[in-house]
Amino acid sequence: MTVGIVSLVGVFAGPITSNVEKPDYEVISSLNNFEIRQYGPMIIAEVKSSGNREDTIGNEFGILADYIFGNNNMQNGIAMTAPVQQQKSRKIAMTSPVQKQFEDEVWTTSFVMPSEYNMDTLPKPNNDRVELKEVPPKKFVVVQFSGNNSDENINKHGKQLTEYIVSNQIKTIGTFKYAFYDPPWTLPIMRRNEVMLEIE
Repeated sequence: MTVGIVSLVGVFAGPITSNVEKPDYEVISSLNNFEIRQYGPMIIAEVKSSGNREDTIGNEFGILADYIFGNNNMQNGIAMTAPVQQQKSRKIAMTSPVQKQFEDEVWTTSFVMPSEYNMDTLPKPNNDRVELKEVPPKKFVVVQFSGNNSDENINKHGKQLTEYIVSNQIKTIGTFKYAFYDPPWTLPIMRRNEVMLEIE
């Protein structure tokens, strides 16, 4: 993570650990560090922006942290959960009736909201960049790994996940989703990171 994230996460004084709420899921199958999971419905708060992955997660994390610390219509704090999730999409620009080209990568960073809330009781963000969304139940194939969340480490395990998906003939949709469970001061060997793909 960038230096900006270190300072931002520092204000949490360590809550992104095992004692915070995490999304409920059922493990359907497991092999080594690979799992197929069924997640229940959830509500997320998300922010989108363009740029490289490390820069966007730092900026977006700060906006989301501001929301849960009380920059909302009720001025209420919302408990931090884990993991912090990040996913890439792409904006497509029309350059002619028959041509398209990719603009900058668009990254979405999200926090899962505590399960005690629903869309009616959840404080509404004052910053219009923060969007609250209901996510229906979904199934994911996941690889779990330790170490830092550098592009090199993420890409290495994304490749492993792709090979697992191909060898097991799993049909997936969308783009990789990354999940980071621990603050940056956690020893790399103790960190929990995941690369996930939604199953069709």
